[in-house]
Amino acid sequence: MNQINELITAEELHPLIVAGEVRVVDCRFNFFDTEKGRHDYFAGHIPSANYADMDHDLSSSVTETSGRHPLPDTSSIHKTLEGWGISDGSHVVVYDEDNGALAVRLWWMLRYWLGHPHVSVLDGGLAAWVLAGYETSTLESPRVRGRYTRMPDDRMVVSTQDIVSKIQKGEGADIIDARDGARFRGENEPIDEVAGHIPGAKSFPLTTNLKKNGAVKNGKQLAEAWSLVIGERDIDNAVVMCGSGITACHLVLTAKLAGLDAPRLYVGSWSEWIRDPDRPVEVGDGVDS
Repeated sequence: MNQINELITAEELHPLIVAGEVRVVDCRFNFFDTEKGRHDYFAGHIPSANYADMDHDLSSSVTETSGRHPLPDTSSIHKTLEGWGISDGSHVVVYDEDNGALAVRLWWMLRYWLGHPHVSVLDGGLAAWVLAGYETSTLESPRVRGRYTRMPDDRMVVSTQDIVSKIQKGEGADIIDARDGARFRGENEPIDEVAGHIPGAKSFPLTTNLKKNGAVKNGKQLAEAWSLVIGERDIDNAVVMCGSGITACHLVLTAKLAGLDAPRLYVGSWSEWIRDPDRPVEVGDGVDS
């Protein structure tokens, strides 16, 4: 198999679909209307794509102590991937509506949690596919069974206790928050019950790394943006987070494209942090970058 890039364009993807050399997964999802992504899939998706439900396929059930989107267990994710025809050696392409902020969850799960080297994000998403003039389908893609055996590497995952430990050590600046600035500062909180951010964390909205059309900026621009956030700190100590461990994966993607090592992911993120009212919360700019 040829070198697989983290990003793929619509023009690069189209011949791979025609040749049957790729497995495509539609990751569209709406946090406020959880059935909208599936509805949009049947209204029109990239031919051969299967639909990934963020709540049911890419997450396990919420518990009293977890965030809104805990990782699925190994047997569940293996069964899901195999149901989409994905095997250990498959080239997988994931996409959402445009900017990849949702598709990155599956990209991260495959690339870093499961160690799957052959996975790409469609740059610009479905919008870029349609803009390029390619057709969409309203039919559910035929099911083809795969065989998946790769095991999760939990070294890429950070727990809430790890975050507590960082704060106690004065390492809060290692925590990088992908939510928009207003949510970070606690000016509004449309999803979770408590507004604000983890003490000492830095704000790095994922939109900082996007062009106006939803495509990802080039490597030089990404490297410059990352340098402003991490400064002289070691990227190996960095932890990315968001509301529930989904959009933070976009920061992992852009770090990789910037030529950096992958930061670890706090899967529970803000929605898990605030489960315990005794955990500290800050509002305002903090060390907003």
